[in-house]
Amino acid sequence: MSPPLTHTVDDDGLGWIVFNDPGSRASALDPSMPAALHDALDGLAAARVKAVVILSAEERVFISGADLKMISSLPDAAAATAFSREGQQLFERLAGFKTPVVCAIHGVCAIGGCELALACHWRLASDAPATRIGLPQIGLGTIPGWGGCARLPRLIGAQAAVEHMLAAVLVPAEKALAVGIVDEVVPAATLKERARAIALKFAAEGIPSRPPPPPPPVSFYADQRLGVLASTGGRLPAPLALLEAVEKGGGRSLDEALGIEAELYGSLAAGEVCKNLIHILLLKDGNGKQTLDAWFPPAAGGPAPAPFRIIGIVGAGDMGSGITQWLAARGFGVILVDTQPDILKRSMEAVRKLFHESIARGETTHEAAHKALGGIAITTDVADLVDCDLVIEAIVEDVAAKRALLAEVAKVLPPESVLATSTSALPIEEISAQAAVPGRILGLHFFNPVNRMALVELVLGRQTTRATAERALAFSREIGKTPVVCKSAPGFLVTRVLFFCLNEACRLWEQGVPTDVIDRALCDWGWAMGPMRLIDEVGIDDTDCILGEMERYFPGRFQASTICRRMLAAGLKGRKQGASSGFYVYADGREAINPAMAPLAPAVPSAPPDVATLADLLLQVMIDETKRSLAEGVVRTPDEADLALLLGAGFPAFRGGLMRYARKTGLFAG
Repeated sequence: MSPPLTHTVDDDGLGWIVFNDPGSRASALDPSMPAALHDALDGLAAARVKAVVILSAEERVFISGADLKMISSLPDAAAATAFSREGQQLFERLAGFKTPVVCAIHGVCAIGGCELALACHWRLASDAPATRIGLPQIGLGTIPGWGGCARLPRLIGAQAAVEHMLAAVLVPAEKALAVGIVDEVVPAATLKERARAIALKFAAEGIPSRPPPPPPPVSFYADQRLGVLASTGGRLPAPLALLEAVEKGGGRSLDEALGIEAELYGSLAAGEVCKNLIHILLLKDGNGKQTLDAWFPPAAGGPAPAPFRIIGIVGAGDMGSGITQWLAARGFGVILVDTQPDILKRSMEAVRKLFHESIARGETTHEAAHKALGGIAITTDVADLVDCDLVIEAIVEDVAAKRALLAEVAKVLPPESVLATSTSALPIEEISAQAAVPGRILGLHFFNPVNRMALVELVLGRQTTRATAERALAFSREIGKTPVVCKSAPGFLVTRVLFFCLNEACRLWEQGVPTDVIDRALCDWGWAMGPMRLIDEVGIDDTDCILGEMERYFPGRFQASTICRRMLAAGLKGRKQGASSGFYVYADGREAINPAMAPLAPAVPSAPPDVATLADLLLQVMIDETKRSLAEGVVRTPDEADLALLLGAGFPAFRGGLMRYARKTGLFAG
C-alpha cells in the first residue's frame, strides 16, 4: 500500500511534506497518517533541512479530519481522551520543529486538517473558491481535540476563536485572512512558489514574532453561555464544553490547555450526541453513493443518463416559485407557466425576493442573481414547454387537475422528456392513470421552503422506468438536494408520518390540551418547531386537505380531526401567502396564542398530560407509522427513513434519527 504522504528534500535544503493518499478521494487523518507524518518529520530532522513546506497534491481537499467511523467507535471517554492526546502530540512535533514550518493550503482544510495547519509556524492559502478553512467540530457534537481549542485563541484571540468555532462553518480564504487564521492569501497558481520563497526567507531571517491578541471582554464567556443555552436548551453539550476549554485554557500554559481540551474532548466524543451526529453525517455521505439497484433489475451499463437543462414549472404558487428560483440559481433555463398573469407576476416578485435574501446571506452575488433571473421565462401557454427536458407540475392537490395537465403537457413534449409531479401525498399511479407513456412520469416532492429544505422524495410509480428514475436521481443531486427514493404510496414517507403526528396533535387540542403545551412537548424534546406552529406554516387549508386525503387512503385507522376545517370556516388561514392568524397570531416578528381559537376549543377541557408524556405519545405515532411504511416497502431501510424525516420533517439531528432513537429506547416495539 502506498503511503498517504511523501517527504523529500530539494536542492535548496527545503523539506517538503506532500499529502496525497492514492486510495482516497481526499487525504484524511486516518490511522495510517500519524505514523507516516512521524516518519516524515524524523527523516527531515535527520536531514537538517532549512525549513519545511507542507502541502497537498489533492485538487479540492487539503486535508480533512480524522476518520469519523473511527471516532464513533471509540468505546469510552478514556479511549477518546487518549485519541485526542495522540493527535496533540503529533502536532506538537510540528509546532516544536527546530526550523520553520510553512503550510500551503489549497482546497478544504477542515477539522484535524485545520488543527494541523494551526500547529505550523506560517499559513498561506490559495484564493481558489475550493479553499475553505475552519474548525466545525461543534456540528459533530464535539470540540477541536487535536489542539484547536488551545491554539486558535492564542493566534486570533479568544473572542474571535470562540465565535468561529461556535459557528461551525468553513470560511473562504479571504475571511480566514481577515480574522487571522491564515497569514497570506495568494493565487492558486503561485501557491507553491510563494511557500518556497517564504520558507527560505524564514530560514534566513527567522519567524516573525506575533503580538499577543487582546483578551475578551469581561462578560464574554457568561454572555456566550447564556446565548448557547437559549439556542440549544442545554441539550447540546459541545458548545458549553468549548467555552470551558477556551476559558480555562486561556490562563494556563499551552500544555495545560491541551490537557483540558483532551479531557473535554474525551467526554464528548464518547457521548451519545456526538455518536448520533456522526451517524447522521455518515447517512448523508452514504446517500450520495446509493443507486437504484434495489428498485430495478440491474442496469445493463451504457452511457450516463442525459442531463436536464431546460426545466418547465407549471404552477406559480409558493412551491412553483421556490423551485423556479432554486433551479435558476443553479444555471438551469426555467420556463414558468401559469394560466393567470397576476399569479405569474406575484411569483416573479417572490423569486426576486428569494434572490435578494440569498445575496444578503452571501450565497450569491448581484451579478449572478441578475444572470439567473435572465434565464427565467414566464408564459400562460403550456405549448411553450416544447423544448423542455423536464416538466414539474406544482398545481393544486387534485388528481383530476393533475391528470389533465400532464396529458396536455405530454402532447407538446418530445418523447424522451420526463414529467414529474410535486404532489406531497397523491400516489403516482392515480396521476398517471390515463397517461399515454406512464413510464416517463414520477414524483419529485420538494419541501417548502425549497431554498432551506434539503430533501427531495423521488417517488417511483409502478410503471416508472429505470431510465426516467436515473435521470431524476442525477438531477436531484446536481441541484444540491438529497434524494430519498420512495415507492408510490399515499403520502410517501414524510407527509404520511408527519401528518399522522399532526392529526394526533389536533386531536389532543380538540380534547383541550393547550396549543403551547402541545408545541412545548416536542420543542423541549429537541424539535425546532411544534406541531401546531408547523400547521400554521403549512397553511390551514393545505393541512385540512392532506388530513382528508389521509382519511381517504387509510380508512379505519385514520380519522381526520375537524379543527382545521372549523378554523377555515372562521377565516383562520395560518401563515400561508401573507396570512397571519392560525393557532397563533403573528405581528411585528412575534407570535402569541390566538384568542380567536377560544370559541373553537372544548367547553370542558381534559386535564393535559405532562409534556414528557405528550412527547412520547406523538413520537410513538411517528414511530408506528414509519414502521408500517418500512413494512410496505415505501422506503427500503430504517436509515433512509431517518434521513428523510431529518431533512424533510425537521427531526432533531442530535437524536440520531427516529428509528435509531426507537431502537435504542425500546419504543420500536411499542
